Order: sequence, then structure tokens, then C-alpha cells
Amino acid sequence: MAKLHIRKGDKVQIISGKDKGKVSTITRVIPSAQRVVVEKANMVKKAMRPTRENTRGGIMSIEAPIHVSNVMLVCPKCDKPTRIGIKTDAEGKRVRICKKCGAEVK
Repeated sequence: MAKLHIRKGDKVQIISGKDKGKVSTITRVIPSAQRVVVEKANMVKKAMRPTRENTRGGIMSIEAPIHVSNVMLVCPKCDKPTRIGIKTDAEGKRVRICKKCGAEVK
């Protein structure tokens, strides 16, 4: 299972596909399939069966997973889409850094 460069809660920009250019946050990460679910992006229609939570059922719009290569992390400091580097801090922990401005990404 590959380790991904983004995490749940990260702000990302979609760089390809029908939602290209949209900026939103990650709601779910699926590392085994190398996919992420982005809030309000890649919306698809799905026929849902009635359940206790959804008593009516019918056709609903849900967010479908996107491949991780189609999203790019947005740096919180410079507010631009950027690649991510890994750096070891003074305590020996690995931290993600922005390749454009060099700021640490939480």
C-alpha cells in the first residue's frame, strides 16, 4: 500500500477532469486504491434504496473518489497549488513542506 502525499482535511485543487480548477477539502482518503474523496467535487448520480436514514430513497448526488494524481495540495501560507517535499525536523519527525515557499504544511 503506497503512502499518499495528502491527508484528510487538506485543501486541494483538482488539476484534471470535469472539475478542473476547483479548490476544496479532502473528506476521505482510500490509500489501497490511491483515491481521495473531495468535498463537492466529482458529483455522480446514484440510485439509493430507502433506509432508516434515507426514508424516501431515489436518485441522489454523491461525491465519487478521484485518483490522487488528479489533485494538488494548496499551501496554507502562499495559497497556491504546490508539490510536497518531506523534511526531518529537529525532533526527528518527518514533516511536509511546500516546494514553492518552503513553509511547513500541517
